[in-house]
Amino acid sequence: MSDTLSTAILGIIEGITEFLPISSTGHLLIAEQWLGERSELFNVAIQSGAILALVLIYRRRLLNLLTRCNEPAHRDYLAKLTVAFLTTAAGAYLATRLGWKLPESVVPVALATLIGGILILVIERYVAGKPASATVTWNVAFWVGLCQILAPVFPGASRSGCTIFAAMLAGLTLRPAATEFAFLVGIPTMFAATGYEFLKVRGHSAGEDWQALTVGFVISGVVAFIAVKWLLRYVQSHRFTIFAWYRIVLGSILLALVMQGTLR
Repeated sequence: MSDTLSTAILGIIEGITEFLPISSTGHLLIAEQWLGERSELFNVAIQSGAILALVLIYRRRLLNLLTRCNEPAHRDYLAKLTVAFLTTAAGAYLATRLGWKLPESVVPVALATLIGGILILVIERYVAGKPASATVTWNVAFWVGLCQILAPVFPGASRSGCTIFAAMLAGLTLRPAATEFAFLVGIPTMFAATGYEFLKVRGHSAGEDWQALTVGFVISGVVAFIAVKWLLRYVQSHRFTIFAWYRIVLGSILLALVMQGTLR
């Protein structure tokens, strides 16, 4: 397989999986088993493309939150976004100090994928019996911020999945409202994480394939834009059950491949 084609495939995988509740990190770790491992700078670049797509989709919402802070509803929502972000930042700092590293084996990714799928089914059944609510409470903000840390600690857990379902369990039971809050919290969080990774690798970019970085960035951004637009329409009238079954099937296949020695 040509390097350009594998770069395009990785960009597509990042764009599709970054904001769907199926884990981009897990899918990229698995894809690199066949397509070859890429540099940290490449991973930063394709994630940046996905973040930019999210900013473009929510540009009006973000502008309103930032320029109309004098309105109580906007001020309250922005404050809760800030609390969620700071909770994540504190947890991420602690995880870094404890020496956390991404696992190099597919097994933890497969387990997180499988268990995450089962949990989605359980949470959807639980929420189905609760009153519909689109109110973002302080409880929602705290738990979304806390659960956002699970994704980097357990690749395969899915950042968007953890935050969306944390919001729903905490009382934000309407899926469109939970998805929006999770995505808006994700923008500063992902910018901070991407900026941190960039600072770590900026002095080690000699010999980097800048064409591949550009291709991956553009493809990831375009695909992420389409994926998020589709998801926002989908959750208006559907549950997340389809993603649960996808995760269960994928996790089971990965564990089977590991047992056969096809994956490590």
